[in-house]
Amino acid sequence: MRAIHIEQFGGPEVLQLTELDDPTAGDGEVVVDVTLAGVNYADTHQAENSYLSKQTLPMIPGGEVAGTAHGRRVVAMLSGTGGYAEKAVVPEGQLIPIPDGVADAQALSLLVQGLTAYHLLKTSAPMQEGESVLIHAAAGGVGSLAVQLARRWGAGRILASASSEEKRQIALDLGADVGIDPASETLKDDIEAANEGRKVDVILEMTGGQVTDQSLAALAPFGRMAFFGMASREAPSPVDLGALMSRSRTVAGFWLVHCFTDVPGMIQGPLQELFGMVLSGDLQPITGPSYALGDAAQAHMDMRDRKTTGKVTLDVTA
Repeated sequence: MRAIHIEQFGGPEVLQLTELDDPTAGDGEVVVDVTLAGVNYADTHQAENSYLSKQTLPMIPGGEVAGTAHGRRVVAMLSGTGGYAEKAVVPEGQLIPIPDGVADAQALSLLVQGLTAYHLLKTSAPMQEGESVLIHAAAGGVGSLAVQLARRWGAGRILASASSEEKRQIALDLGADVGIDPASETLKDDIEAANEGRKVDVILEMTGGQVTDQSLAALAPFGRMAFFGMASREAPSPVDLGALMSRSRTVAGFWLVHCFTDVPGMIQGPLQELFGMVLSGDLQPITGPSYALGDAAQAHMDMRDRKTTGKVTLDVTA
């Protein structure tokens, strides 16, 4: 089979198209014939071994696939790696049928980005009706869905942060009230001005560095910030617990892996709810660029350079 193989850690240049033996399913496992592999920021961290879980070499990167198994269309999370290939081994219990009317790329968008947006707003930083919400990377896979879900669930005012005017317009078209440039030197003040002079109730943040620091400074009393990534690869300042207490603020971390491994009921119900929203037309996954399998390095470069919007995929059949 064709696959992307990593034999040394590094940047996008280490992603090499290789011919490998087909994988063999063990007890309780199934081989999926992959049509699309999802590309996530986590994959760029996998390649350089800077992800939350440490990687081992050699490795086929990628943690999610859409394809066919047992004659049906399925989407599945893998056990960390193995997605950038024509075939992938998946535990039988992690196969999720894709409903008719939902495209493979849409299903991939919902599996990681959709569930992340869902649990950020429902679990980690639960938004109440009428509250203000700041969503960073609002034209990305998670952000574009979070904007729509926040609007559907009754947000009072939605602030969309994105790196270009074009991306901010995408978020506005999806239901955000105002766009913000996260590179602004006066980001805290810009956030409060965009929220009509008030601090923000809920913040979804995955950038890191000063964006995190300035966003936290704009968080309202009893506000909640959910931190779910560090795309800039710059760590934010350490959180001062005393400062949190003095303003009654909450900072939560979120990693989707725990929903799949540790907490029952956090996948199937929410995912079926998201599928239903897509089928009814109430939720529009933004399916971004799809690259040929051999162009995985370019996909990583474009994602790291903020050139992509929506859900990025590899077309394993191309």
